Amino acid sequence: MNVYGHPTRTIRPLPDGRVEIIDQTLLPHRFEWHTLDSLAAACEAIAVMRVRGAPLIGATAAYGMALAVRVDASDASMAQAAAALIATRPTAVNLRWGVERMQARLLPLPVTQRAEAAWAEAAAICDEDVALNAAIGQHGLGVLRQLAKPGQPLRVMTHCNAGWLATVDWGTALAPVYAAQAAGLPVFVWASETRPRNQGASLTAWELREQGIDHAVIADNAAGHLMQQGGVDVVIVGADRVAANGDVANKIGTYLKALAAHDNGIPFYAAVPGPTIDWRIPDGAHIPIEARSADEVTHIPGALGESTHRVRLTPAGCTAVNPAFDVTPARWLGGILTERGLAAPSRLAELYPECVVGGV
Repeated sequence: MNVYGHPTRTIRPLPDGRVEIIDQTLLPHRFEWHTLDSLAAACEAIAVMRVRGAPLIGATAAYGMALAVRVDASDASMAQAAAALIATRPTAVNLRWGVERMQARLLPLPVTQRAEAAWAEAAAICDEDVALNAAIGQHGLGVLRQLAKPGQPLRVMTHCNAGWLATVDWGTALAPVYAAQAAGLPVFVWASETRPRNQGASLTAWELREQGIDHAVIADNAAGHLMQQGGVDVVIVGADRVAANGDVANKIGTYLKALAAHDNGIPFYAAVPGPTIDWRIPDGAHIPIEARSADEVTHIPGALGESTHRVRLTPAGCTAVNPAFDVTPARWLGGILTERGLAAPSRLAELYPECVVGGV
């Protein structure tokens, strides 16, 4: 997608063997590239959310493995690198998927061949992510066309950021929106702020502005009201992990939007690439929910003039609890959009027969 009018990916390899990422902790006030030159740098970028979004985390983890193998390609070193990366964030299954794919590609090779192969495999994972998300966009475009009404833009609500900043390019939940724009289908996006890290207000709004798509930021608690008032035609969210039965883990607050959409008869979809589906777990109760620092709730960053600052919102000494994700049961979803098409949650396995394990 576009940054200042130029097509850009969120992560890119450099000729000198390092990797650049867009530092998303600085958006929307500053756009800067951040260099990863080691396994430790990749782990730090994932942990502090310089990169975020399940697909992009998986891609970054793949390059983290490549950076580690460049230094030491032994089996023991690879195992240590894999453990360090997987420990950074527990909910997004693409992280583990990316690491395990790198291990499966590299371990059968002689040690001397692993560094070059690792770089190529990480690049392949990124290219495949772009293709998967573009396909989600096209399948989602078909859904949006069916919902569109003559003479008015289709009003899409999303939550958190599942646009191109959460992937290598195109995005998941916003891929249908970008496909609609390219096809000339008018769309308008409601972007909920997504407390406590405000990814909707900062990241979704920023990329929609850069792409020239009409949108408005709303307070999280305004979503149900807008649905009641008939201001929303469809809700599309991303996911950090989908269980085999179709339960969806996504940014905290997704569950409440699903309930409101169900109460108001509004279609609610999750858009996910295949690597986000965890066929090893039967349902959402088995998805680990990341608990992040209370500081993200008690403090907030913002811009004051040309500089950015971090200010306290709560009384000094106040404690806070900060679960990063919640689980939306499959029964509240109208369907799951993947690169292979749209499926009811109960029939998701029919799109991926080769992935189903243990009779699930």
